[in-house]
Amino acid sequence: MATLLLIIHLVVSATLLIAILLQTGKGAEMGANFGGGASTTIFGSRGSGNFLTKLTAAAATVFMLTSLGLSLVSSGGISSSVVRDVPAKSEAPAESGAPAAPAQNAPFVPAQGGAPAGAPAAPAMPPAQGGK
Repeated sequence: MATLLLIIHLVVSATLLIAILLQTGKGAEMGANFGGGASTTIFGSRGSGNFLTKLTAAAATVFMLTSLGLSLVSSGGISSSVVRDVPAKSEAPAESGAPAAPAQNAPFVPAQGGAPAGAPAAPAMPPAQGGK
């Protein structure tokens, strides 16, 4: 199901891209005054407006629907929710007196001596020898 929806989504996105690129911009009328207007367009000077506008609207609608469908398929459907997995405050586990485990992403705070507690001591530097 997801593969078919992904293929449809890719085809519709390519169609939407082509339909948008074939349309002329709003500032194209100025160039038509100098003789370059109708002879270089595929559908004529005004013939592409209705067809490409309707094609763009239809492709955009299908694109949005396939995007929504792909997001629902990848998340597991409407019934799965992130909020349901989080316990409410009243359902929080009671403190049992045991110390809490340290957080994995907690910042490193050195002890008073500069090294964390339980860390091996830094190797001692050899005494400086007199030079010649």
